Amino acid sequence: MSENTIRKQFPVTGLSCASCASNVEHKLAGQPGVLSAAVNLASQIATVEYLPSQLRPEDLKQSIVSIGYDLIIDDSANAREELENLQQKKIRSLRKRTVYSLVLSVPLVVISMFFMNMPYANYIMWVIATPVVVWMGRSFFINGWKQLMHGSANMDTLVALSTGIAYLFSVFNTLFPEFWHRRGIHAHVYFEAAGVVIALILVGKLLEEGAKANTSSALKKLIGLQPKTVIKVAADGSTKEFLISKVKTGDIILIKPGEKIPVDGLVTTGSSYVDESLITGEPIPVLKETGTAVFAGTINQKGSFQFRAEKVGADTLLSGIIRMVQEAQGSKAPVQKLVDRIARIFVPVVFGISLLTLALWVLLGGENALIQGVMSMVTVLVIACPCALGLATPTAIMVGIGKGAENNILIRDAEALELAYKMNALVLDKTGTITEGKPVVADIAWTSDAEKDKYINILYNLEKASEHPLADSVVSFLKIKASPLHLEDIQSITGKGIQCSHESKLYFAGGSRLMQENKISIPPELGKLASEWEEEAKSIIFFADSTNALAVISVTDPVKVNSASTIKLIREMGIEVYMITGDNARTAGAVARITGVTDYKADMLPSEKADFVKSLQKSGKVTGMVGDGINDSQALATADISIAMGKGSDIAIDAAKMTIISSDLAFIPYAIRLSRNTVRTIRQNLFWAFIYNIIGIPLAAGILYPVNGFLINPMIAGAAMALSSVSVVSNSLRLKWSK
Repeated sequence: MSENTIRKQFPVTGLSCASCASNVEHKLAGQPGVLSAAVNLASQIATVEYLPSQLRPEDLKQSIVSIGYDLIIDDSANAREELENLQQKKIRSLRKRTVYSLVLSVPLVVISMFFMNMPYANYIMWVIATPVVVWMGRSFFINGWKQLMHGSANMDTLVALSTGIAYLFSVFNTLFPEFWHRRGIHAHVYFEAAGVVIALILVGKLLEEGAKANTSSALKKLIGLQPKTVIKVAADGSTKEFLISKVKTGDIILIKPGEKIPVDGLVTTGSSYVDESLITGEPIPVLKETGTAVFAGTINQKGSFQFRAEKVGADTLLSGIIRMVQEAQGSKAPVQKLVDRIARIFVPVVFGISLLTLALWVLLGGENALIQGVMSMVTVLVIACPCALGLATPTAIMVGIGKGAENNILIRDAEALELAYKMNALVLDKTGTITEGKPVVADIAWTSDAEKDKYINILYNLEKASEHPLADSVVSFLKIKASPLHLEDIQSITGKGIQCSHESKLYFAGGSRLMQENKISIPPELGKLASEWEEEAKSIIFFADSTNALAVISVTDPVKVNSASTIKLIREMGIEVYMITGDNARTAGAVARITGVTDYKADMLPSEKADFVKSLQKSGKVTGMVGDGINDSQALATADISIAMGKGSDIAIDAAKMTIISSDLAFIPYAIRLSRNTVRTIRQNLFWAFIYNIIGIPLAAGILYPVNGFLINPMIAGAAMALSSVSVVSNSLRLKWSK
């Protein structure tokens, strides 16, 4: 038997670019006992699956500290709050440094452009640039040094090298201008380049932090559904307020009007209507009375009630949804693997290109070759942006999965998004997916109104005593019109119906076979109606006395109101739609006609459903399967992309790659559209990130200089680098407003 593994998420501190995330991931994955590790740059979260017998979280933390980062392994409420405070403090510090660096950069640019010949211009710029480089930009140098000490490099290394070289080069030229004058070269200074590059990169980082915070807004909304305190009811009936972390299974909790329900449980006293729309997507409040389940995060309406806590903390339905969204947002799309490999070698390659640039300028540059070589080297280091590459996929995934969560679509991982994008065949289970999954009485016909008034109570109480699944629908239909009545000698006739006696007369309820066996006559008008209803694939129940049928009832599992329009929409999206069911061919055919499905299979066992999915896959189709996540689990597991319909049951969430927390079929085309938009956004982001670096780095090196004398100024390079990251994140945020 294989050992149980633990899959856990840890916040990572000190990440500043894609190569940072890649370094941490590489280090985690290399630890003995770690089965998989993924680091999300956008959320700053590491998701690690490991064997607890071989490894502790403390070991993971130690390994990450050894390469200059940190892993937060304490997941208590205090630690989470402290981490959030730390992140807020970091953003406030970043905002302050950005503002100060921008304010100081303005005079630097003005002096360098218009007042270069004023007395002591170089010294004045030196004084202004020093706090920008040394104080506002200190994080780049500190982090760059840490990376160097641990034998790696990241974006901070590039920024520290480029601005540090520009600053030191300018200091040298300010103090020793004669060194260049003796060689007939003017001693240029680049204080403004060093200062403005740091200011612009800080602006980019600040915008990036704000945009990244936006990408996780859906998760924050979900977490915000959890109340912080509860009112517990003691054994003596007294009440006291406690922190939600103190709630235990079995505690009795009081819920007042307008309050959020803190944990999952069962109502013990009182009744009320509860708004479950945030969990199920259903807009109508649901009646909660003794014995009914309530879920964390839902909102009580006007009444008060008490309930017993059944699932607390991480076991609640809402916590499960939050955990799933967190893991999904931290997961990686298959395309990200290529990006990760590039990110790991990106900084060393850029550093090599910058040295090659300097060497080529010195060898081939002619007059002022060294100065222009140094500036081109600095520009290459500044313009190279691993962040745009690193953020391209995770930001789009975070927004896409977050948007899905806001719209009752739980997406298990990024791979599910990519597969849904490619899906070209969709298999729908009939019962509970296309149909309501609950039989209801469609119609009832009596031989006369007099018979109805006389016998309705007998029919109601007879069906109430029946164990047949269809009997409940008859009871629900008649309960408003009928009243309780005592019946004698009730006998269930397996597979056929039920009989009883009342006032010394026999009565039957069941199918036509029961009528035939008891030689009961069926009036022509009832027989004709029964035949018509059977043609429509409705189930038939006769009610009769010992000689004649008195009524006929048709029971059906109604097709959901929007099933036909949704199936039409899915087909218009270029996806073939199939229906499979364990029901009989006649019923399946009737549902297919109503919904416009042309390909369907009936009388299918669970294994046959899975075989049908396999046959589609063998024919080259990327196949999706929609079911309830329980009796369709084999087919769901077989499909490329599995979608569970339902109200968020644990089984449905565990079984599928996507879960629609609603019974509404219309969410499926929305989920497909969302996956297409997300994958399209990822591809756009990667295209622009690659193009930016492919074009920007050669231009920064001076490839066009021999042709037309064009060189990029380091300040422009800094602005372009900041813009590339911001544009990628902004493009991902467009998903929020897509339809």
